[in-house]
Amino acid sequence: MQTVIVTGGAGFIGSALIRHLIAHDTCRIVNVDCLTYAGHTATLKDIEHDPRYCLERVDIRDRPALDRVFSTWQPDVVVHLAAESHVDRSIDGPAVFIDTNIVGVFNLLEAARCWYESLEGEQRERFRFHHVSTDEVFGDLAADAKPFSETSAYAPSSPYAASKAGADHLVRAWQRTYELPTLITNCSNNYGPWHFPEKLIPLVILNALQGRDIPIYGEGHQIRDWLYVEDHARALHMVMTQGKIGTSYNIGGHEERRNIDVVTTICDVLERLEVPHPDGISRFHDLITHVPDRPGHDRRYAIDASHIGRELGWQPRESFESGIEKTVRWFVAHGDWCQGVENEQTRQRQGLGVTS
Repeated sequence: MQTVIVTGGAGFIGSALIRHLIAHDTCRIVNVDCLTYAGHTATLKDIEHDPRYCLERVDIRDRPALDRVFSTWQPDVVVHLAAESHVDRSIDGPAVFIDTNIVGVFNLLEAARCWYESLEGEQRERFRFHHVSTDEVFGDLAADAKPFSETSAYAPSSPYAASKAGADHLVRAWQRTYELPTLITNCSNNYGPWHFPEKLIPLVILNALQGRDIPIYGEGHQIRDWLYVEDHARALHMVMTQGKIGTSYNIGGHEERRNIDVVTTICDVLERLEVPHPDGISRFHDLITHVPDRPGHDRRYAIDASHIGRELGWQPRESFESGIEKTVRWFVAHGDWCQGVENEQTRQRQGLGVTS
């Protein structure tokens, strides 16, 4: 039985991947997560007692702890998802993004390299280090430009995007210099069940349900390509098992939407599902409020996912319409979880450039 380390496995995408692997693979899974504010074991409650699953509460900035994890569990595959990931938080407090997303990745690469260099034979042949990144490393995309491909130039705009770009470059350098067998995936915006409430789609749903203002940055004309998280998990599984070493794969949903259209679609779904209106409003749409834009806000991201389609046969199964309805229904039914994971900063406006 192969052993897969998933870093950040208690987070949104990491937990979706672990649930997918438990359902569709025979591997043993070691979840390496330090359980920051956005990591929650409830995302894996249904599989926490599965004999193939184990949680190691370890911070990727702690190199000795990483060395112990590699020595104890002897992984065949590492899928790296642990990261600070909120653009607004990175604008106000960039230091932790550099520390986790760059220094942490360096520590993980070195721990993986030391482990890999100790391997021989078949175990050495099957080892993989899969780094999960973002389309934000490519920066702003003009309205009439072709979607980002794997050869697009890097031009990150935010501290978050810059930290992920730096990590991507480290992974490529460790592959080129040390021949560490690496893979990189760059994904578009994810959404779906278990999404932490500070991100756009869950924030809109929960604010609507509670009768709070639904904030839209600027005019809301920023465009994002939306990817249902379970489609992303399938793609990650394909890449970690079938991907070509040294290769990057873009993963996108082929679903470009303006932010304002995402918000109005969510309100439309809530109305169609006949979710009760909070006191004082007759339509969820009445809660939409325009607020000042974030500094350096990229106008458009879009992913060309044709490479992974041609090479590995992956295609998204969910349209935005089907995925957003599943997501809304999930959040309506899981209010207790949402209340349990929120903190004092979840709903507060961030990203105004007041650094810590």
